[in-house]
Amino acid sequence: MAKGKGKKTSLKNVLSSQQSRLKKKQDAARAEQIEKAKQSARAKGKARALPPRPIIPFDPTDRILLIGEGNFSFARALIFNPPTSLEFLPPGNITATAYDSEDECYSKYPDAPENVDALRKKGVQVLFCVDATRLGKCSALKRTKWNKIVWNFPHAGKGITDQDRNILSNQVLILGFLRSAAPLLATGPIPTVMKRRNRRADPDDDDDDVPENAEEEAVGDGSSPTVGSRGSILITLRNVPPYTLWDIPKLAKNPPPPTPASTPVNPRYVQLRSFVFHRQLWAGYEHRMSKGERVHGHGKTGEGGEDRTWQFCLVD
Repeated sequence: MAKGKGKKTSLKNVLSSQQSRLKKKQDAARAEQIEKAKQSARAKGKARALPPRPIIPFDPTDRILLIGEGNFSFARALIFNPPTSLEFLPPGNITATAYDSEDECYSKYPDAPENVDALRKKGVQVLFCVDATRLGKCSALKRTKWNKIVWNFPHAGKGITDQDRNILSNQVLILGFLRSAAPLLATGPIPTVMKRRNRRADPDDDDDDVPENAEEEAVGDGSSPTVGSRGSILITLRNVPPYTLWDIPKLAKNPPPPTPASTPVNPRYVQLRSFVFHRQLWAGYEHRMSKGERVHGHGKTGEGGEDRTWQFCLVD
């Protein structure tokens, strides 16, 4: 009897072991099926997801000051071929400026006379000999508090071949612009311009007080909806070296001490957001270089990457 009981016990153990192995195998197969189903659902969700909506950082009631316009093609696009949300933007709310004199501008940019003539006929104010670092010297600008002051693709244009010195010259230019523009900005509460999209963070995105390189979904139609909010500055650059080495966000948020000591202290800004600048949204806009033969479209502004706009307003 003892020997029979031993056989039964042994068989029971074998069966139990087999059942345990089978259960584990079934559990593993079930887990694999569940994971495949989850992956399939995620893939379908991504396929259905709409691409991020391009951000239009203007309101139709904004007073907009455009700096360093070059051939004035951005101003023309803003008035003659605007996105739908800006269809009723009054031309009289726009002032477009150039650093060059009118004769120098027309000599550099053969299409500028036609653009300027069309803008003036529409009621846009066009000004020449406007230095971005001395905006307060232009009496026509001081009469208005601006909701948006925009500089697309700023560059010192000094032709410096040494990269470190070139970067420094452009940083000095940007600091001068941020200091000069501050008194011209409209006052009010900090605008509410974005909300975080409910999505997993991109590993290539950088985080700061707000995401610097994260594509954000704008509140409403993509503009800044807060009525009576303080004005903001928008700077667009190629988001590739050497332009990224200028470190625009740091210059705005934590400006270095002035050098020489006689230079006024720079105001501090808060970054509202940064977003991809889609040139195709502005039909007819052509970015032109500011020096030598590059003026007429020759030369490059960095390989790969993207155009990106940084938006700032003054801190309290």
